[in-house]
Amino acid sequence: MLWTITIVCLFLAGLIFRQRFRRDDEPERMGEDAGLAILEFGRAFPGEAIREIISTADGRTVFLRLHDGKAGCMNAHGHHYTCHLIEPGAVRVGSAGPRRLSVQFPDASFEGGTFEFRDERQAAEVSLWLLGSFMPTVAGLGGKALGQPT
Repeated sequence: MLWTITIVCLFLAGLIFRQRFRRDDEPERMGEDAGLAILEFGRAFPGEAIREIISTADGRTVFLRLHDGKAGCMNAHGHHYTCHLIEPGAVRVGSAGPRRLSVQFPDASFEGGTFEFRDERQAAEVSLWLLGSFMPTVAGLGGKALGQPT
């Protein structure tokens, strides 16, 4: 009986110790998850160059701005990610609050939802990426890209 009590106490002490250190290193884990997201997206889409990433407040979803005006989205499922390449204009984005975006995909190949970000600036930036408003090739060419005479 004494051995059973000792084993249970050691097990509970281990759980408490684990939970305490898990809360303390949460900012570091967010950085590791961002690096893992870059590696996983690069493995899924090797021809796409990543310019910037923004993760949601809970860290379960990562949005990526790519080099050619496209965007990427990755959802965490345990220790695995599902990666999606989003073409400009192939998504519906709406505001669901100051730091929240409601994202719907018409082709339903990717489950949309409501995503909450750390601040309003990040939510606005991701909405620009998803809507295709931020297109560096168009911005760099001026009127020629829009079909206007120069």
